Amino acid sequence: MKKILKAASLLLMVSLILTGCGNLQDSSLSGGSGSNNSVQTSSTSDTGIYDVLMSKGKYKTSPISGLSATTNTNEFNGRSFESGLTNLSQDQFSTNSYVFQEGQLLSANTVNNWLGRKSSKNPDGLNPKANDSTDPDKRTPIYLQQVMEQDYLQKENGKYKIQGISIGIAINSTDYYQKEQYGATYSTKISADQQKEQGERIAKEVVKRLRKMKNVGNDTPILVGLYSVAPQDTLVGGTYFQYGVSKSGSLDKFSNLNYKNQMLPVVNDEKPINSNDADNFSNFKSNIQSYFPNLSGVTAQAHYENSSLKSMDITINTQFDGLSQISSFTQFVQDSSSKYLPSGVDLDISIQTVDAQQSFISRVNNKYTSHVYNGH
Repeated sequence: MKKILKAASLLLMVSLILTGCGNLQDSSLSGGSGSNNSVQTSSTSDTGIYDVLMSKGKYKTSPISGLSATTNTNEFNGRSFESGLTNLSQDQFSTNSYVFQEGQLLSANTVNNWLGRKSSKNPDGLNPKANDSTDPDKRTPIYLQQVMEQDYLQKENGKYKIQGISIGIAINSTDYYQKEQYGATYSTKISADQQKEQGERIAKEVVKRLRKMKNVGNDTPILVGLYSVAPQDTLVGGTYFQYGVSKSGSLDKFSNLNYKNQMLPVVNDEKPINSNDADNFSNFKSNIQSYFPNLSGVTAQAHYENSSLKSMDITINTQFDGLSQISSFTQFVQDSSSKYLPSGVDLDISIQTVDAQQSFISRVNNKYTSHVYNGH
């Protein structure tokens, strides 16, 4: 299996939290008293953001982070896959009651096997056995593209224990393949009905396997979100289309989600999902370009839930990298976003050059956090 670049939004959020806040230390997990054995959580007074469990003062990444069945070059998928699962989790695992940790239960070897096709050599494969056809309309595609795990913990008897698990199941809408090594790339389209059928099948099996793990058992709540992977030639990431929650035992019921993503400004004569949102972004873009005309691009991925704008992921490409310019521009962008973009909408704004990211602005629950890289 190949590794893809992981979305950086959550890690950026964590680093920003740790920059401005202290740590709450808890040595109860290790049984020792020295700082080298401590377990810590990031501390923030903001609602809507999880405290993050750390070990020995370090953020723990998941061993399955970035593993995928095939290559998909759409970089927006990673961020949408991760942030969407976190948002779904907030309804099940309150940010006031749980702390967050990237998944530590599933190993890379386990998930690599799951992402493979089922065969005599790989009985754990969750993708169906190939039928040997190379015809786009006749072959058996790769449905399962990626698996993500998020753990939600609570303190019990002086120790943090996993009290909730969220699993993201990424299902391809287009499966890319080659008929011969290094040959041309072909694709098989996967319908929404096929995504639903295969996604539910895979989700039920994943919950069944998790229930057999010692640290999970039969009573740990498990949320599973089904994510539609956006094709490579689109300018936005995919969206979650269903989710289910297993309070105990099996996963039997799924709920539909009405999520959509759209690139702003719209392209190819596409009609905006909401013309007011498109106009607001156009005004924001015009304002920052008039103040700093030396910009090479301002775009946004707008995320809608039930036709209501929930968040915007904005990328601003600049041609300058002086610290004073970036610092001034970052503050101006933050002020402009507050003035022109709808309140109540979460924002991630990345300011970057071709070579590197220069600064980052985040707005969650109408509270801003910003960071200028290489600044003080």
